[in-house]
Amino acid sequence: MGIIEKYISRELLSPFFVVVIILIGLFVSFSVARFLTGAVAETLGVVAMLKLVGLKTIIALEVLVPIAFYVAVIYGLSRMNRDQEINVLRSVGYSDRKIVRTIFMVALPIAVLSGVLSIYARPWAYAESYVMNAQAEAELNTDRFQPGRFYGSEKSGRVIFIRKKDEHAKYMEGVFHYIRTAENREIVLSQKGYQHPLELNQWPRIELQHGKIYRLALDAIKDSTIQFEKMTYFDEDTQTQKYRRKAAPTRSLWESDQPWDIAEFQWRISRPIATILLALIAISFTRTTPRKDKADKTFVIAALVFAIYYNLSGLAKTWVEQEIVAPSLGIWWLYGALFMIVMLRLPELQPSFSARN
Repeated sequence: MGIIEKYISRELLSPFFVVVIILIGLFVSFSVARFLTGAVAETLGVVAMLKLVGLKTIIALEVLVPIAFYVAVIYGLSRMNRDQEINVLRSVGYSDRKIVRTIFMVALPIAVLSGVLSIYARPWAYAESYVMNAQAEAELNTDRFQPGRFYGSEKSGRVIFIRKKDEHAKYMEGVFHYIRTAENREIVLSQKGYQHPLELNQWPRIELQHGKIYRLALDAIKDSTIQFEKMTYFDEDTQTQKYRRKAAPTRSLWESDQPWDIAEFQWRISRPIATILLALIAISFTRTTPRKDKADKTFVIAALVFAIYYNLSGLAKTWVEQEIVAPSLGIWWLYGALFMIVMLRLPELQPSFSARN
């Protein structure tokens, strides 16, 4: 890599890293504020909450990275254009074709990074976050409960009451548990209870001691009473993880013929393509007269173009999921349109891959 290529790369990568850090900081701040108002911090603790924020950040990076490089290309080339550096490069024989080729070479490793995040890191982070969210929202997770109050779930027909609780030792006294099923009604009364400490990737479980179970059948003749010394309850609603395509391995999506799986697969593998095409489109926005008012207008137009693209990409994915668009066409029509825009606005791009300067 020559001196000029190194200089252009530095002018792009410096704002890229700055924008990435700013976007991550904003995302993390928003996520922490949202989780603090929910049950995650109270239920799983601060350390687990921070891990969940980290997982959400990994998920968001597949979008933040292309945005950051898009902004970096516009900012870096606009500054070089404003300071007449682009004209100097042209005067010494460094053509626009070479500038585009240099930016393309810088975009390639960033596109690979975006692809790795989307294909591998994103589904792993989704799988981990689903488990942690299930732990925090589990009905039998008594970390969420305050003594002296009834807690009910209309979905499961469960009602729980705890007369007294030791927050630190996880011990409870006077436990009342009512659950409604299709066959009967079950009431559990226990003198003591113990909430096992929650660990990551483990479901909540409660150990009850010295109690009775009253099973009231719809047919009164079948009512029964069971006395127990010790019994362990698991949260049945979270014992089986539901299939979630965002957490599914990319290979399983590739082998699936379901439209929602196809849409998710196409979304993942399109991230590197989107990163490169957006970077090339960003180049065209910097070819303006080097004046401040023109530069300000350029950023507004560029932001509008990205907003349109982002909304269309979500719409394209939804159309595949709803079978409005055939899987063979999928979301690729959008990137075909982006490619045409690139070729129209950068006429020197095609020769840059077939001709030698």
